[in-house]
Amino acid sequence: MPKDIKGNAGRKPPEPSASRADIEEWIRRQMPDLQPILVLVDESIQATIPGLQYALKRKRPYYGLPELGWLIEVAAYDVSVNVVFHGGADFECPPPLGTTGRTRYVKLSTLEDAQRPELQGWIEEASRTPGWK
Repeated sequence: MPKDIKGNAGRKPPEPSASRADIEEWIRRQMPDLQPILVLVDESIQATIPGLQYALKRKRPYYGLPELGWLIEVAAYDVSVNVVFHGGADFECPPPLGTTGRTRYVKLSTLEDAQRPELQGWIEEASRTPGWK
């Protein structure tokens, strides 16, 4: 029998929002220097993964699919954006940061970082890798 994938032990997954308006508002409230990075990441995720559901929990947006769970989480800090892949450890070439559990992430400090082909590849892999349920 396959083992259930559990992520973020002890944490309850977010509830899906009715629309992505909460995420749009969240992006507008972030540091002005980070907003172009956040917009590009958000647009890349939306363009790559059809049928997304969205949530905002603890001031972080989540992107997921009903059948796979929450795939991507985005965290904005003072000078960088972390794009967290909840099934990232299972990727063919996982993101470089994060060493425990299945979560891996990448830190983006510039618009050029957000345009790297590796990020697009990880988003594509996330679309077919089970995430956090």
